[in-house]
Amino acid sequence: MKTTFDFEKPIADLMTQIEKVNQVAEKTKVDMSATVAELQKKLQTAKEDIYENLTGWQKVQMSRHPDRPQTLDYIKLICDEFIELHGDRTVRDDKAIVGGLASIGGQSVMIIGHQKGKNTKERQYRNFGMANPEGYRKALRLMKLAEKFGKPVVTLIDTMGAYPGLEAEERGQGEAIARNLLEMSVLEVPVICIVIGEGASGGALGIGVGDRVYMLEHTWYSVISPESCSSILWRSWDHKEKAAEALKLTAKDMLANGLIDGIVTEPVGGAHQDHEQIAESVKNLILSDLALLSQKPADTLVSERIEKFSKMGVVVE
Repeated sequence: MKTTFDFEKPIADLMTQIEKVNQVAEKTKVDMSATVAELQKKLQTAKEDIYENLTGWQKVQMSRHPDRPQTLDYIKLICDEFIELHGDRTVRDDKAIVGGLASIGGQSVMIIGHQKGKNTKERQYRNFGMANPEGYRKALRLMKLAEKFGKPVVTLIDTMGAYPGLEAEERGQGEAIARNLLEMSVLEVPVICIVIGEGASGGALGIGVGDRVYMLEHTWYSVISPESCSSILWRSWDHKEKAAEALKLTAKDMLANGLIDGIVTEPVGGAHQDHEQIAESVKNLILSDLALLSQKPADTLVSERIEKFSKMGVVVE
């Protein structure tokens, strides 16, 4: 069953009207092409108006669409070859984070990302994309392996946050994420990070330190989710829309605040409308950036990366 959000109702209504007119035309053999053309024009206008003016909360909803492509979808669509690597060599293999060696347009890379799962069984298997400490340690192991062999690192971010369970804290969740921030800052290979869905808190930042950081058009990136923010400030989830606006979590907000390097335009209606098109955009972005970054010496990459993140949050009055 197709998921339709409340704000998409005018679009759904117009699509229903077009379908009914086509059915009548087919049944009665009457030419109704003019009516269909007029409705199509209204549909296009409605889509442009709605999707170009989404609120923060509506962007959050779009990022959670069940048909939205996830890390393994992008890997399948943009990689010529992919060899998944497992385990952190300490505890176990965290299924919430996938990664391995890949070839993208002839360029060898280490690709790593969150994987939420598509159905209930798979979401449980993937822990809803919420990684444990061993997930971040696996990611770091793969990054250091990439550094050893001079391969660029590409990360795809899509998580509601790091797993908040007691056992995760006992195994050093905070330390694992902090270690990744430190090590990613000084990796001597190009690092490209792309938010493809949800980018929540340290769970996202744990694989989010790079030379280039991008967000897809209908994604969000913030220290906390709107629901959690609302529950802390107002003791209920009822103010999540207000919280989403206050958090300034959309791609436009993040770009305006200098926290990301660019926005990847999605197909009209969201990435879930055309997996191939958004995957092609991501692939082209990765290849064009790697062509530039690979020309820089390792010490230049590291110094520019550190300088870039050091400037964030600095205010001069």
